Amino acid sequence: MTLAIVLAADAPAASLPTRSGEPLADRLADQLRRAGADEVRHVADLDELAALADAATGPVLVTGADLVAHTAVLRHLATSPVGPTVALVLTDPPGEGRTAVREERGQVVGAGPPEALDGEATGVFGGALRVGVDDLPSLAAAARAVAAGVVAAGAPSAAAPAGPAVDRLFAGLTGLGTLTFAQRVRLLVAHRVADPSGLAAAEAAVAAVDEDRAELKLSVKERDDFFTTFFVSTWSPYVTKASAKLGLGPTAVTMISVAFAVAAAVLFGTGGRLALVAGAVLLYLGFVLDCVDGQLARYTRHFSAWGGWLDTMADRAKEYVVYAGLGYGATQAGFRYGWALAIAAITLQTVRHMTDTWYGVLHDEAARRPKAVGTSGGGIGDKLNAASNRVQADTGSVSYWLKRTVVFPIGERWALIAITVALFGPLVSLYAVLAWGVLAFAYTGALRTLRARWMWVPVLDTVDATLHRDDGPLARVLPVLRPVGPLTLAVGAALGPAALLVAALLTRDGDGAEGLRWAVPAALVVLLAAGLAAGAAHNGPLDWLVPAALRAGEYLFAIAVGVVGGVPPWLIFGYVFVLTLHHYDLTARLEKRQSAPPLHGVTLGWEGRSVLLALAAIVGFAGIGMATLGTYLLVVFVGSVALAWVVLPARAARASVGLVGAGGRSPG
Repeated sequence: MTLAIVLAADAPAASLPTRSGEPLADRLADQLRRAGADEVRHVADLDELAALADAATGPVLVTGADLVAHTAVLRHLATSPVGPTVALVLTDPPGEGRTAVREERGQVVGAGPPEALDGEATGVFGGALRVGVDDLPSLAAAARAVAAGVVAAGAPSAAAPAGPAVDRLFAGLTGLGTLTFAQRVRLLVAHRVADPSGLAAAEAAVAAVDEDRAELKLSVKERDDFFTTFFVSTWSPYVTKASAKLGLGPTAVTMISVAFAVAAAVLFGTGGRLALVAGAVLLYLGFVLDCVDGQLARYTRHFSAWGGWLDTMADRAKEYVVYAGLGYGATQAGFRYGWALAIAAITLQTVRHMTDTWYGVLHDEAARRPKAVGTSGGGIGDKLNAASNRVQADTGSVSYWLKRTVVFPIGERWALIAITVALFGPLVSLYAVLAWGVLAFAYTGALRTLRARWMWVPVLDTVDATLHRDDGPLARVLPVLRPVGPLTLAVGAALGPAALLVAALLTRDGDGAEGLRWAVPAALVVLLAAGLAAGAAHNGPLDWLVPAALRAGEYLFAIAVGVVGGVPPWLIFGYVFVLTLHHYDLTARLEKRQSAPPLHGVTLGWEGRSVLLALAAIVGFAGIGMATLGTYLLVVFVGSVALAWVVLPARAARASVGLVGAGGRSPG
């Protein structure tokens, strides 16, 4: 249940008559209902607001009584998926008593009078915010503190602005350290007013904008990659509008996109020029639909944790199914190592994605702790960071598009696959993906390493390192090796499987790989060395690379065991594919702020799975062991999905209904 509060304290504009004749505060209340609020309350002071926050069981929308905006602006605030607590941020010049805002990576990292932000303000508080359930105690505390004239602990005295109560409340909430995300207004209109002339001007600006047309344009990401911007988003909004009229939801569009990608993969495996061209067209259309599902969610405001998780998982599954089609097609065309290239592509891309995820977490954490940033005093990392920010700000320039393209994002990958497979075939397509992927990995890895050393933020200290390392029971009981760091051990551990894989590939043509079974235990011991850091603090400047290094070590070991044991390449690919599903599940939950998968405890951990594969290879049953373990992990994954998104929510809903039905009555 969403409660909306119109805070009229210190807002003379609340009683101003609007064009329809009703007071501005009453119109805001009606807009909040249309924006999705279940209950709307007019509140005259902050103590009353604190009491309502204490009693609330769902998110709370708070708006000052001086806001003139499209209803869509309030609906976007109420449904924003970026975080539980979100504040409206405007580009208007700050008026008297208004709260200025400084934001980084969409997070509010400072709020107060403009002079308190040392000229680093990026916007002004728009007079409205949504507070998530977990942050309601902070909202109540901030309201009581501001009402009593107390400045939040740790905040400068200047951070308590005079002016409307909603501004003072927001500054107090920020001063308490509440993680708040910024909701910017684009294409639509939102202004805060103080007198009749300001109200009339704001109402005229609202009336001049077609709200539905603006919302459709807003469904397209403001900043996207080159291929998506110029070859998809130019016409995908029409598909989005049609999908909404047909009643299709984002999940349905996602599943259609998956079907297109699977069909493209089948055609790539079939071979023949016509089939390859048709597959390329389907792949392109599937990518268009991949963009449409997100646009449809933004247009209809149908967001859910399930939808976000499904979108992330479907994107990766589609891409890797296409790699499988290319690998099979190249093999059928007579190239012996078609599957090997597909295995290399899926491994490379997954390790890259792990670095992308954790580098993003690193930046978010750095933004939340600005005092920990900039300690190098103008070193190379500082200069690279400043240069990157300048390029990102110069939208539309050649350097901007080059920077966005060189990192090989999903749109460019799908475009490259479609073009190369249609013109040259699956083999060239795989080589192209690998070549560009390696270059992009080297480029981003080098720059991110330098910038991360400059930031020096212990990112893995802020999350469950054991969970996201994917440690199993064995790693947890191993002693901690000091003073060697987690990253050194993880990278070193990956070298053993890498050496075994190289040796196996070099002896493969001479049928000598079977003779390397003796080396499997040695490679396993080297790999298990990474477990000696499971209980160590992951607070080094580069420890955000640990999950990616562990993924690389496990995948390389599995591939090496498969080659040594003579496992069919398609089975090795399938096993690695199942591992990627498991690991993307972890990262998707991290990004969507979800808890661990329900059955994570029985996935055995990276070290447990590797031990089982090694045992199977030593006794000469590597293929059977890999197939059995892969099937087991797939069943566990499907079971976790069913429990997390179907069984447990249904059980919680029944329990909630039971509590409501009991009416709070005591037994007997």
